[in-house]
Amino acid sequence: MQIARRMQHIPPYLFADLDRRRAALRAKGVDVISLAVGDPDLPTPGHIIDALATAARDPMTHQYPPYEGTQQYREAVAGWYARRFGVTLDPDTEVLALIGSKEGLAHIPWVFVNPGDVALVSDPCYPVYATATVMAEGEPYPVPMSRERGWVPDLAAIPPDVARRARVMFLNYPNNPTAGTADLAFFAEAVGFAKRWDVLVVHDNTYSEIAYDGYRPPSFLEAPGARDVAIELHSLSKTYCMTGWRLGFAVGNREAVQALAALKTNIDSGQFVAIQRAGVAALTGPDAPVRERVATWQQRRDTVVAGLRRAGLDVPVPKATFYLWIPVPAGYDSVGFTGYLLDHAGVVVTPGTGYGARGEGYIRISLTAPDDRFAEAIRRIAAALAAAPQQREVGSRSRR
Repeated sequence: MQIARRMQHIPPYLFADLDRRRAALRAKGVDVISLAVGDPDLPTPGHIIDALATAARDPMTHQYPPYEGTQQYREAVAGWYARRFGVTLDPDTEVLALIGSKEGLAHIPWVFVNPGDVALVSDPCYPVYATATVMAEGEPYPVPMSRERGWVPDLAAIPPDVARRARVMFLNYPNNPTAGTADLAFFAEAVGFAKRWDVLVVHDNTYSEIAYDGYRPPSFLEAPGARDVAIELHSLSKTYCMTGWRLGFAVGNREAVQALAALKTNIDSGQFVAIQRAGVAALTGPDAPVRERVATWQQRRDTVVAGLRRAGLDVPVPKATFYLWIPVPAGYDSVGFTGYLLDHAGVVVTPGTGYGARGEGYIRISLTAPDDRFAEAIRRIAAALAAAPQQREVGSRSRR
């Protein structure tokens, strides 16, 4: 049996590796605390579960769904965008149901990237952007981001020969993994770049509702001219704590949405209609459950940041997402510090290098574990760093 050559360029999925290492430790009897994966620990709101249960009992939901999503679901998406962002969408041509936003993001390069074409991906970034580009035999070009620039890429620094070959540009704000945010001024700059170079902007807006201290992240589609050059993808996973339900949507430029829809008609049969009805309940239902969950994450953010700072880590306070993007202590690199916490504290975090070369010198912690587990994790991390400072010489000294 021969494996396709393209698979030689695909690294093991970051979280799959972490899961295997965690399982190996647990098999040895170690009480491992995982702070690595952005999987909400808070329950799906009850009215959404009730809608699913009711819909699942309807035999009509057991048949194949419409490829593009049910009319009711697409109208609910359009209505939510109008209320939340003031963006008007045609549910028939500018809204497409997805089996989670990851599915849509992974398929975008298949639709718009020819072999040898460039996809612009921020560095660091959610790994799927680059991996999907490689699978489409395109070339992911890393656009550097830095703490000094607020984790917003410098589009003017992209070489003209690269921009000329680019077909898509992936953006993601609020950002995973850095928790960086972007305003409409940057989005307008990105629109101008896309128009100049004939590039489709693919904006991953998964974390727009996970924001704190009164901050309300914008949609890319609010920027003037964005509908000419952009498609925006969203997910119900984080907002409504529905990660396992696999439901999302793509909206925006009509040609881009319909091109993605054409691919999907050939490779999947859509999402279970009962889950789409539950999605309607989520998008049209009360906002209070979302606000309550965000308030919990904000309180947890404040507690965890304070605790990790007392332990000696330099922890920025994020305005959005449920991630902490933390510089590693001097003397470590990302993998070295991740391994140290795993071995000496039984705590799993994500090394920044899993998100690109510019993630070196950072780890990501997800605020998606119960409060008592965070209290224990902070205690262990503080003890590990205080008890064995000489271990800080184990990792590479290239901090970033």
